[in-house]
Amino acid sequence: MTELAQHSTPYSVVEAEPPELMGRNLRVAAHLWASSTGFFFFAFLFAYFYLRSVNSQGKWHPHAVKAPVTLGTLIAASVVVSAVLVVVAASRLRGGDQPGWRLAGLGGLAFGVLAIVLQVVEWSTIGFGPTDGGYASVFFGWTGLYLVFLVCTLYWLETLLATSFRYAGRGASGHAPGEASGDSHRTGDDIAEPISLIGPGADAFAFYWAVFAGIGVATWIILYLL
Repeated sequence: MTELAQHSTPYSVVEAEPPELMGRNLRVAAHLWASSTGFFFFAFLFAYFYLRSVNSQGKWHPHAVKAPVTLGTLIAASVVVSAVLVVVAASRLRGGDQPGWRLAGLGGLAFGVLAIVLQVVEWSTIGFGPTDGGYASVFFGWTGLYLVFLVCTLYWLETLLATSFRYAGRGASGHAPGEASGDSHRTGDDIAEPISLIGPGADAFAFYWAVFAGIGVATWIILYLL
């Protein structure tokens, strides 16, 4: 008991994971989540082709049910452009270009938000509902859940960018120019750790977002072109 009481190492230092380990965990988690997302939307892919092949009472795709190809193309294009910008942003960050990462990351976020707006506009102007045949049911289920994933994933990007902007201008030690190392409110380690995790987090996000954009392209081909 006496030895434990005299231990001078702070509990947070003993228990905290190294940034390198956290980075590897983020990359593994991104790969697992991307695989899970792909299998999740595979259910809609199966439903599409199954209901299309059955075509019960000829109500799979009534003639009046037409998805707006223009809006669908713009939605898919917005997500793809967002993914490209995010991949570029992560590459800039790996090269140490933090301003370039923030600029490209903001562009990716903006195009992601644009995709959300366009999806809402499409639903508000579309001429059919989820009960108008098998195709309509698959269309609304697929695009609706895709939008949920889109919103939640963009929140992940927003947190990375917010953290980057919050600690902008701090060096590897975690201190701003002229800031004393003995700050009573925040220690250098407390500040440096979020900075060191932005890079692995950005890489993990870029991988997942690229896979998600690929799912968006598949969605566009199947729901709007086939």
